[in-house]
Amino acid sequence: MTSRTLLRLAVAGAVAAGGFALASIPAEAAKPPKKDGSVRLLTINDFHGNLETPAGSSGRILDENGVFVQGTGGAAFLATAVKEHWAAGKTNVVASGDLIGASPLISAAYHDEPTVQILGKLGLDVSGVGNHEYDEGIAELRRIQNGGCHPVDGCAPAPGGRWRGAEFQYLAANVVDERGRYPIAPFSIKIVNGVKVGYIGLVTKTTPTIVTAEGIQGLTFQDEVEAGNRASKWLSKLGVKVQVALVHEGDAVAVASPDACPSKVGTAGEVIAKGLDAAVDVVVMGHSHQAYICETADPKGQRRVYTQGSSFGRVLTQIDFKVNPRTKDVDRASVVADNHVVATPAAYITNAGGTVNSGPYTGRLYAPDAAIDTLVGQWKTAVSAVANKQVGTITANIGRAPAASGEFPLGNLIADSQLAATKADGGAQIAFMNPGGVRTDLTFTQSGSEGDGVVTYGEAFAVQPFNNLTQVITLTGAELKTVLEQQFAGGPNNQVAAGRILQPSSNFTYSYSTSAAWGTKVSDMKIDGVPVTDTQTIKVAVNNFLVGGGDAFAQFAGRTDKSLWSGPLDIDAFVAYLSANSPVAPPAPTHITVLP
Repeated sequence: MTSRTLLRLAVAGAVAAGGFALASIPAEAAKPPKKDGSVRLLTINDFHGNLETPAGSSGRILDENGVFVQGTGGAAFLATAVKEHWAAGKTNVVASGDLIGASPLISAAYHDEPTVQILGKLGLDVSGVGNHEYDEGIAELRRIQNGGCHPVDGCAPAPGGRWRGAEFQYLAANVVDERGRYPIAPFSIKIVNGVKVGYIGLVTKTTPTIVTAEGIQGLTFQDEVEAGNRASKWLSKLGVKVQVALVHEGDAVAVASPDACPSKVGTAGEVIAKGLDAAVDVVVMGHSHQAYICETADPKGQRRVYTQGSSFGRVLTQIDFKVNPRTKDVDRASVVADNHVVATPAAYITNAGGTVNSGPYTGRLYAPDAAIDTLVGQWKTAVSAVANKQVGTITANIGRAPAASGEFPLGNLIADSQLAATKADGGAQIAFMNPGGVRTDLTFTQSGSEGDGVVTYGEAFAVQPFNNLTQVITLTGAELKTVLEQQFAGGPNNQVAAGRILQPSSNFTYSYSTSAAWGTKVSDMKIDGVPVTDTQTIKVAVNNFLVGGGDAFAQFAGRTDKSLWSGPLDIDAFVAYLSANSPVAPPAPTHITVLP
């Protein structure tokens, strides 16, 4: 992109900064602000289309007083939080990606147009792109940004209709096409309280390993720091001294207060927060679904705050800072951040596992915003005929809490469903499910009026929302062992995210050693109790995401036998299995043995 083109982008962003009047923003926001150089950012990340308050662990979070709260998140309550923390004339609402994708049926049924519509009405100004924004491919992301009805499914019903495009700007400074062009704008400039603020969008460079390959063909996902620094220098040349990076990458942290900076399990986010150009003042992160407020030093040794606000609308992050009137830059000492837990009036005190109700939550509660609540209700009505249909029953919660091996009951259940769907026609002998594709738990307690133990289509879809194909591939025993070795860090495929334990079907068992070197960790593989040899061929059912090498399982894509059989969608396989086997009890996660 040429400097002239970038300049046009920047000017367009500045012009767009005038904003718009919205139901969820207080009326006093329209009063002429006193231009005192103070700026407030209200930030979200990883909303994933959760227009309604999510159930189970997805709606539970630890607050700043050490209390586990059940009943947090949801668009109407988030809208009220935005309203109540809004500073008149001084506020931008921003996000750091994964606003859509892996969404509940209420949003996913209409290609996430409901979520993008509602976030626009919440007042969202700009968002970095997340990896899940690419779930349906770059063409679909550009349609979501620019408008037009879906090329296959057409226009959504009311309250949608012909899609007019997002009211906020998506940004991706580290994603380029084969000609080096930006399919999504790299940065945007907004004017708030008389201050020019430049926003840079960055998505995790690991995106090609965690989305379906077909949708991002021809795109390169560049290093976040290198691309962010190029965008920062462009903003500096345009005279923009206040710079904020919206980064869809983050750290895994220990469970703690959302306002703390706990010990980190992974530091991908911290590396970016430290490495970005010293002109970048604040870093807003996402991707790891964690809540934290941290500080680091930028390359010039200056204090830099970086934050993340959990996921699903459970937290609204508030960041305040002042701009020095002489330098026109942020006074770094003035930067203050606070993570607000978005607790609903129905919130209650629980424990880490959500197994008790210790009474109503006594912290700050947010009533639903009437306008947004009505709009969510209209979308819920539009999808209700499908969402409320009973597809099966369960005898107890079937969740994602892992055993020491990394195996969990819901993962086993899904793998069993995919094996059942592909065995007769595809010849599958075993099946695996990627753990990241299991998005929420199946809970025994009713979520509406369906009755305890009843599983509705909407609930099943919330577990498996990607519409991936079940496919059957052929591996040798040796190749299967390599796949399982690729669950762990240290291999030649540069697997760095240790512990992505594939969820096996119930007829497959094996062991792994925690101390053995990579390549020798896995042993004692058996199918239906029969040992697997290196030379035998095995028909393996997995989804098309894994077939393409997703989650850095390179051996799936690099298999010797390229034959491929495609079966039903994963959600259809799951629903069929629930229907045929109800009532379903939680499978025992005992198929993987951990050795020293």
